[in-house]
Amino acid sequence: MKQLIIQGGKKLYGSIAISGSKNASLPILAASLLIDEIIILRNIPNVKDILTMKTLLESIGKKIEFNILKNEIKIYPTKIKKLEALYSLVKTMRAGVLVLGPLIAKYNFARVSLPGGCAIGSRPVDLHIEALKKMGAKIKIEKGYIVAEASKKLKPAKIKFSSISVGATENLIMAATLCKGKTIIQNIAIEPEILDLINFLNCSGAKISFVSKRSIVIEGVDKLRGINYSVIPDRIEAGTYAVAALITNGKITLNKINREMMSNIFQILKKAGAKIVFGKNNSVTISRKIIKPTKIKTMPYPGFPTDMQAQLMSLLCLSKGSSLIKEEIFENRFLHVSELKRMGANIKITNQSANITGIVNLNGAEVMATDLRASVSLVLAGLAAKGTTIINRIYHLERGYENLVSKLKQCGAKIVLKNV
Repeated sequence: MKQLIIQGGKKLYGSIAISGSKNASLPILAASLLIDEIIILRNIPNVKDILTMKTLLESIGKKIEFNILKNEIKIYPTKIKKLEALYSLVKTMRAGVLVLGPLIAKYNFARVSLPGGCAIGSRPVDLHIEALKKMGAKIKIEKGYIVAEASKKLKPAKIKFSSISVGATENLIMAATLCKGKTIIQNIAIEPEILDLINFLNCSGAKISFVSKRSIVIEGVDKLRGINYSVIPDRIEAGTYAVAALITNGKITLNKINREMMSNIFQILKKAGAKIVFGKNNSVTISRKIIKPTKIKTMPYPGFPTDMQAQLMSLLCLSKGSSLIKEEIFENRFLHVSELKRMGANIKITNQSANITGIVNLNGAEVMATDLRASVSLVLAGLAAKGTTIINRIYHLERGYENLVSKLKQCGAKIVLKNV
């Protein structure tokens, strides 16, 4: 078992290069199942979820080389061995379900384990299944697996999601790419990671176009070609390190960001007291004087992302006043609250809302991580706290943050990864 041990109370100064987006890389990797030519993917983060997806694709039959030093993945055309995503491979990663759409689109069959990942709510796959059924797939749930079959190729359809879902949007886009005819998908998620998937597919020869803000038309093509493609930077990682600067009252320059896709995050951080100065070459410098109380609710993009909610909560624990966070995306994403309370935070939960009364100082304590973003919220709290913070179950962090410890250390953090 691994622990993070943090000696808090030190202001962070320095610069951090932002890694490629995990949440953009995963669906693009899944989309490689649609392509029979060599693919080169650049700016891929070396995190556990990527390694798990690599292993999953290899189990299906892909030949993959991951140059960790270059953050580059090469995927070679090979004969597919089995159209299955085993539970043992996807139990820790929800993105495993994203091979469902590509497999049934190209091979007319898929057997995919119901997904795992973070314990932040049910996150059902009903939307994925119902949409694929409209495209002609026959689907049943059998012993914890989604078994999908199409007697011939999928057929085009008009699909309107009853609610906005990132995963269902990604799965259906990939499924429709090789479907002859025009598929219309309405009420889609438009997160930057989805736009990156669409851009990747279009660069590979797909024909996907927007007809309104949340509606796309996909004209199916016979095949896609291999390409050399660079994934977008990770906006959630950048937002996390921005909070690290704010919560420690330091000053950090973030390099390799995308300013436009982070505007919703920067807007809220400004309300919370951040001073944000944009520089050349896609950089931004974050600092502050005081932490201001803020009221926000998480919403689908372009609203404030649920993946930044826990980090913002840690910051607002030290604001001068009362703050309110409403979680509108997942029904069980306040698991970090009890751990922040162990550090002295004053937080009350009512239904899906967290009322946060600011305090002068957090205090170091031994805490336990419950999911990826909750884990990093405890790291942020530990950086600001008086004394020593010990964080257990940090494997969640390894799923989504590349070189977290070294990046924080280079800004002066006293943080150690320890095997116990």
